[in-house]
Amino acid sequence: MFGPSSNNRGGHISMDWINRHIDQPLLNGAAGLLRQWHIRTRQSPELLEPTWNLVVLSFLLIASGQVMAGKPFALSIAALIMLALPSAKRLFSAVKAGGSAYGVREYKSSRARAVAKREAEWSVRIIVLFSSACLPFIARIDDPVGACFMLGASVWFVLTGPLKTYLDAAEPPEPTEGDRMYGGVFQFG
Repeated sequence: MFGPSSNNRGGHISMDWINRHIDQPLLNGAAGLLRQWHIRTRQSPELLEPTWNLVVLSFLLIASGQVMAGKPFALSIAALIMLALPSAKRLFSAVKAGGSAYGVREYKSSRARAVAKREAEWSVRIIVLFSSACLPFIARIDDPVGACFMLGASVWFVLTGPLKTYLDAAEPPEPTEGDRMYGGVFQFG
């Protein structure tokens, strides 16, 4: 798999290999997710990340209710609410602004930001991806409540961190891509 090549010098995997076989496929996958979100929901692609964050936090709220009680549960609820506030604010702002306003201007702005992030922050994406893969294995705490909090934080980071970095750098769908399909599942605003 890692046989000799012009890109593999001295046993090190080159950045070209990482870009071609890890980063680019994940960027393409994120672009596909944004496209499917836009086609199925007829919402702005920028609403996918906060919606996903709230789904993950809801899952963690249900899970924490199953394993915690008393003050640790109240503390976990407070922590989850604090993590949910930025996403909830973005979704409520979208509802207040008229929901699915995604046109040519928003597309061009999103595309310009994505191109800038794609070029300038590729190492950040790889670091976040590597960290999310390692975090659940290296974060050990002896205190049972602390271990539950760390497990929840790890799950949240693994499910949201890499997705956010790749969605931010992915090619957004064109505004007309959602016009060919049905009215959508979700209607904000």
